[in-house]
Amino acid sequence: MAQLVTMGAQLQCAMGTAPSVLAVVVPNVPGEVKPTANIMDHVPMTNIMPFGTCNILTAAAAGVPTPCVPATAAPWAPGSPTVMVRGQPALNNSSTCTCSIGGMIAISNPGTTKESVA
Repeated sequence: MAQLVTMGAQLQCAMGTAPSVLAVVVPNVPGEVKPTANIMDHVPMTNIMPFGTCNILTAAAAGVPTPCVPATAAPWAPGSPTVMVRGQPALNNSSTCTCSIGGMIAISNPGTTKESVA
C-alpha cells in the first residue's frame, strides 16, 4: 500500500549524485507536526532542492561539475486517487516527477509511515 509523503521526505534524481529533501510550504496548522505533500509540491528551489552534481549537465560541460538543480515543470504523478491534501491528490511514495533536463525524481523515504487509502 502506498505511503503518504510529508515535509522532509528524501528524494533522489536518477541523474543527480546526492539525495535531496522535499519542502512542503503551507500555512502553519495548529497540531500538525509534519505537513503532508500533494502533487503540486513540485516547484524547483521551493519544494525540490538540488541533487548534488548533475550527470547530464556535467557531461554536456565536458566534465566540469555542474549543479543538479531540478527543472520540474509538471506535477508529481500519479498521486493518490482517493486522498486529497489542500484540494489536490496527496503525494505518495510511488509518485515520480520528471526533470526537463532528463532525470526522473523519485521518493526514497516518504518521511512517514501513514498509508494512503490507494
